[in-house]
Amino acid sequence: MYINFWYPVCIADELTGDTPLRAQILGLPFVAFRDTAGRAHVLADTCIHRGGSLSGGKLINGQLACPYHGWQYDGTGRCKHIPGLKEGSNIPARAKVDSYPTVERYGIIFAFLGDQAEEDRPPLYEIPEWDQEGWRASGLTIFDLNAYYERSIENGLDPVHNEFVHALQGNIRFRADRMTVDTDQWGTKVHVRMDPPKAGTVQLEHLRDDDDLSHFGASSYHYGPNTLVTRITLSKYNCFVQYFFEQPVDDSHTRIFFINLRNCMLEEESDEKLLQINLAIADEDIKIVSELYPIRTPETASKEILTVGDECIGAYRKFLKNLEQQGWRMDLRAIRNTTGDIAYAIPSPERCTSKNWVLDTVPLLPAAE
Repeated sequence: MYINFWYPVCIADELTGDTPLRAQILGLPFVAFRDTAGRAHVLADTCIHRGGSLSGGKLINGQLACPYHGWQYDGTGRCKHIPGLKEGSNIPARAKVDSYPTVERYGIIFAFLGDQAEEDRPPLYEIPEWDQEGWRASGLTIFDLNAYYERSIENGLDPVHNEFVHALQGNIRFRADRMTVDTDQWGTKVHVRMDPPKAGTVQLEHLRDDDDLSHFGASSYHYGPNTLVTRITLSKYNCFVQYFFEQPVDDSHTRIFFINLRNCMLEEESDEKLLQINLAIADEDIKIVSELYPIRTPETASKEILTVGDECIGAYRKFLKNLEQQGWRMDLRAIRNTTGDIAYAIPSPERCTSKNWVLDTVPLLPAAE
């Protein structure tokens, strides 16, 4: 798992101004809440007094009060009130927890979990079709997987499995000569041209008279370690685009924030029909991915045999290796060996300018020299 990327935290509508919300991401606890202006904040969920869980507390005038002894924190993570402190006493400078850059978009609260300055951060992935005329979103859907998120991302980048896992979708046989793979700064895309679906299938219900089925195909693109975009092109004019913002809960569980957009079948009554199709397809994938062994992707290529259809998966693994060489990969073995003994936090941007923190920085594998 990797720091210095944007991760989904929670559904925006579930974060009210009344109570905080707990989320586990990258194996660590976080708390989200709104201040009196309605702005969302995400903090490390550990009170630096004596380890209370801040998410179990309450909001007092937009500040988060620990349920154990009432210490109050604002959106910057600084303790602003300690009950029982002698009058005239200063709050210790170390009384602070990590606060993470937060964005509310697409009905999701995202947090940048890392210490990079704003100008150096990878941007949050933009959905170009969002709120655009001629496009309709089917709503936000949550999938919970008993699987490692890298396995989930790789499944989405795999053009070969469709023939065997999603056979009911029609003629989707993989052909290597119809596959192209392209890489950019933040990810790799695989595109596969396919034979058009048979007449009478749902894909052909809303074609224009002048449409062209020769464009039929599908592509998948990973952005960073945890975002997947799939585009199903039905014809020259009709397509579906799906966005998977994946939350690594820990190294064996994943929560996916799924958004589906389309520029055809725009009637509201099509929402439920398409949702059920997506749920059925997702269920097929979940059954496979949840049973993969080992749970996590192997550390070396010699432990699997990749072929031409796995080219994009190989590129994804190479991308992750580059993140490790930058020093962004969490040291899971070191974390497991100290679980229950040390309270860790993902380093926030403020750690670059402010020292003397109570919570230890999560162990990271060393950067390449």
